[in-house]
Amino acid sequence: MGKYTLHYFNLKGRGEIVRLMLVAAGVDFEDHRVEREEWAKLKPTMPAGQMPVLEIDGKKFCQSIGIARYLAREYGLAGKSSMDQLLIDQVVDTVSDLLTEMIKPVFEPDEKRKAEMFKKLKEETIPRMMGILQNFLDGNGGKYFVGSQLSLADIYFMDVVSRLFDKHGNVLEKFPSLDANLKSTQSLPKIADYLAKRPKTEL
Repeated sequence: MGKYTLHYFNLKGRGEIVRLMLVAAGVDFEDHRVEREEWAKLKPTMPAGQMPVLEIDGKKFCQSIGIARYLAREYGLAGKSSMDQLLIDQVVDTVSDLLTEMIKPVFEPDEKRKAEMFKKLKEETIPRMMGILQNFLDGNGGKYFVGSQLSLADIYFMDVVSRLFDKHGNVLEKFPSLDANLKSTQSLPKIADYLAKRPKTEL
């Protein structure tokens, strides 16, 4: 096990899944939360000029989902077979698509267009994608997305979907198995402790 340092802004964004994977694995890491004024100086030192970046024993790696998948394989959160990994990727990529749709309205400068995008997100995109994800979960018995234990799929689902609650209310009200899965992941001791203590950020 190497020395880990996560470099990312002081927000959840696309870096929170890396923090959560390290927390779930019970691995010590330095959580370097980069302030905006630091970024111009740090940017040239990052492999692709972007974050999140996970530094392992001094070597830097980018791409949040690639990092999360690496950590899943290293710490027993990637299922037990290549088929399990395919099923996990199916969930992870669906959740990534949802996160992309969640982020789009945030950076829309036109207020009218922004409101329309948030309305479509709440009324169309979220219910449609929750239906897909519930089918994945129910197809595996309804407790975990893949196999019979926690995986990257459960952690990433919790990470992204829990962010919707503040702005859109209980988006899982009509999806009971998803709701139970999310709450189960949130209640795991290491994750619950981290969630209680992490800085509160809008994104």
